[in-house]
Formats: sequence, C-alpha cells, structure tokens
Amino acid sequence: MADRVARRVVVHGRVQGVFYRDTCRYEARAAGVAGWVSNEPDGTVHAHFEGRPDAVARLVAWTREGPPRASVRDVDVSEVPPEGLAGFEVR
Repeated sequence: MADRVARRVVVHGRVQGVFYRDTCRYEARAAGVAGWVSNEPDGTVHAHFEGRPDAVARLVAWTREGPPRASVRDVDVSEVPPEGLAGFEVR
C-alpha cells in the first residue's frame, strides 16, 4: 500500500456543535478518503484520514478551516500507518 497514507488529526477551537463532523464526512467522501471523525470530551475533534497522499493532504488542509461556523484555533497532525479502512464514518 505504498500509494496509501494515513494521518491522525486533532482539531482545537470552536469545533463542536457547528456541523464540523458532518461536513468533514462530506469532504472526505468527495475526496475518496477513508476513516472517521469524532467529538471528544475535551472539546476537540479527532479524525483519522487514509487514502491517496494528495487526497489526505486535501482533507488535512480542510481541517484548518472547517465549516463556516467553526473557529479553528490549532490542528495537530501525526503520521500513522494506514489501517485499510473503507468508507468514512462519524463516531
């Protein structure tokens, strides 16, 4: 799977209650990226993206802005091994 990469993302700011997860799912599916996105108790949003390097990079770039009502303060990105996921889900 040399043509498949994965990134774990933690998004900080006003990112819950603003349709961040649902919009992320839409963007991921449009880009052909697999993985998941979830709200966390500390107010952050966590996501796992995997797919073609250009598509994953597009999603990571999107997380820095998010949907119109979000106010992203910071994004932590880590390289992780692909898990072979198919589809994208909101957790």
